Amino acid sequence: MPSAGLAPRRVVQLVTLFAMFAAFTAQLAGALLPNVPTFVAASAAGLTLDLYLQRKQPGLLSLLGKIRFDVTVRQLLRDMLILVGLLRIDGINPLEEQSPITVALLAFYALHFVCQAVAVMVRRSRTLPITTRNIDASELGLTPAPPRILSRRPGHRLLNFSVPATAGLMLTAITGDATWAGVGLGIALALVFAGTVHLAGWLLPAKRTANERKALEWLDAWLAEYRPTVGMYFSGGTTSAYQANMWLSTLASLDGKPIIVLRERFMVQKIDATDVPIICIPKVAHLMQLEHSTLKVLLHPANSGKTSQVLRIPSIKHAFINHGESDKLSSCNPYAKAYDEVWVAGPAARERYQFADIGVDDSDVVEVGRPQLAPIRPFAGAPTGEWTTVLYAPTWEGWDGQPGNTSVILAGENIVRELLADPKVRLLYKPHPMTGSVDVRAGSANERIKAMIVEANSRREGARPGPEAAAELQRRTAELDRLTSTAFRPSADEIERMLLQGSPENERAAEVAAATAAWESAYWASFPEWEHQIITTARPAIYTCFNQADLLISDVSSVVSDYLTSEKPYAVANTSGMAEDEFRAGFPTVRAATILGPDAEGVPALMETVRNPEKDTLAAARAELKEHLLGPSDPPSLVRFDAAALALSAKADERRARMAARLGNEIPAQRENAEEAEAEMSEEQRELEPNGASESEEDTMTA
Repeated sequence: MPSAGLAPRRVVQLVTLFAMFAAFTAQLAGALLPNVPTFVAASAAGLTLDLYLQRKQPGLLSLLGKIRFDVTVRQLLRDMLILVGLLRIDGINPLEEQSPITVALLAFYALHFVCQAVAVMVRRSRTLPITTRNIDASELGLTPAPPRILSRRPGHRLLNFSVPATAGLMLTAITGDATWAGVGLGIALALVFAGTVHLAGWLLPAKRTANERKALEWLDAWLAEYRPTVGMYFSGGTTSAYQANMWLSTLASLDGKPIIVLRERFMVQKIDATDVPIICIPKVAHLMQLEHSTLKVLLHPANSGKTSQVLRIPSIKHAFINHGESDKLSSCNPYAKAYDEVWVAGPAARERYQFADIGVDDSDVVEVGRPQLAPIRPFAGAPTGEWTTVLYAPTWEGWDGQPGNTSVILAGENIVRELLADPKVRLLYKPHPMTGSVDVRAGSANERIKAMIVEANSRREGARPGPEAAAELQRRTAELDRLTSTAFRPSADEIERMLLQGSPENERAAEVAAATAAWESAYWASFPEWEHQIITTARPAIYTCFNQADLLISDVSSVVSDYLTSEKPYAVANTSGMAEDEFRAGFPTVRAATILGPDAEGVPALMETVRNPEKDTLAAARAELKEHLLGPSDPPSLVRFDAAALALSAKADERRARMAARLGNEIPAQRENAEEAEAEMSEEQRELEPNGASESEEDTMTA
């Protein structure tokens, strides 16, 4: 399936490459023959194709760059062939007319490289050692960015500024009049010269941002003024931001001054809307600035290679909070013993760490519940409408290649087939965003499942919401986008985004929460109740899907643990090859689940228990397992989480007090030792003085 999906794209790329080389070949042939129509058409087509690819197929052009056939080489080759063609065309004096044209063309390329050098200096001057969001950093001299065609797109600049030059040269080839070439080259020279001068303005003091030393001094001053107490530290790839985003509301609700510390610059824009100040510190040397701040606790939702760098700061206590809990081995990583504490949802995770025997001391495990599960609504009985909504949310294949990680490969299609065979089922299919990223079989099965759902929808009929529902969703989407993102112009760079994303508006978090709820209502209302849904975007979130579902089918993952807070029926696919008893014993989260094998034969019986709760024999087990996995409902999870943060902050204060006391004791002791040493030296000098005098007198008498 993947090969079939990629084939058309590869065909397009091959055809495009063939067209580009065909244009060069035709241009060369037209220049050597010479054949003016072929020469002009090929020259114009080559430049036009390159301009098109710069906008539509930049990935293809990057491949050409890897074989040293980048945009500069291509355009230079085109212009050299144009000069060859002009030399071969009758009616143009090569001595009187070609030399000025060649000089002007060389001057154009010289100015292009000067502009590129200025662009490099401008980009470097606009790269700070830190990046911020939700912080007023105007003292760093933040200014709007220069046009990106001048500062960050040398290929676009060269090709666009070459258009008048190429047009003039082509007119000269057609008419034999060198005036056209002079006019075209003059316009091109004027454009690149004006662009260079305009870009150089960002190197002047009025538009120049602070240097590294001043930026770090500003950071120290801001930390001293804001006085953060608890923060979240996160480092990861482009698809991992969800691991941090799930903790934003919890972090914002804690007592004290929260802060978010990131390590990758791109991650600043990946973090969802929040009022919490965000600081990105890419270099480890600059990260040590936090050691001298008031920051006491850092919470870690994920392990990464850069986590060890911040663990070096002894004045900060570190707690691992994870981004979800499951019975898989990845939930008990030996890296956890590097933290001061490991915060888990309930007793099950505590037992899991002790059973894994990876060096995490039981006294360092703190049960805090899962505060972000508050929006999940509890079980309200059997489905009341015509349709029974089933959420199938399989996890991804993971890095370790275990066959039981995801059900998509071995059981996904069978599960979906059984659900689609039920005429009263409405299926919500929400696969993990990383499905297929490691195992191509998972990606293929995922695509086949989507095709099955689309085909099933084509066979269903029923009333659809009117156009006003779609209009309402569009309006709510625009409102939510306005609150959760900042509209940047295409030329905006990191500095300009810092300028636009300064201190957030008051009560913005509350507005976002209200807008999100309104969007969710509009989203579900925009679809007919009978239509199956494929959900692969960040919205709607998984918890919103929980509230829509009467039943969850998933794998051994944190999705199951979170869903249990509703106490609704759920099923787990067993594709591990283990017997059911062994599977239940090995994975505590499935104790209260219906187990489905790869053939998914148990789906019809499962649907019967969902629609008739009196036949549900696992309701009591779910309530018991919920407390075992997530902890007690009283006190609320957020209260326990906040108490854990305050307790760890107190430990950080105690450590700082001990260090201050130790330092206070060491300084007087060092002073006292110095005074004693000085006294001993003075006494030795006094003892030596009489002997020295006697020796001096004896020497005098002898003389």
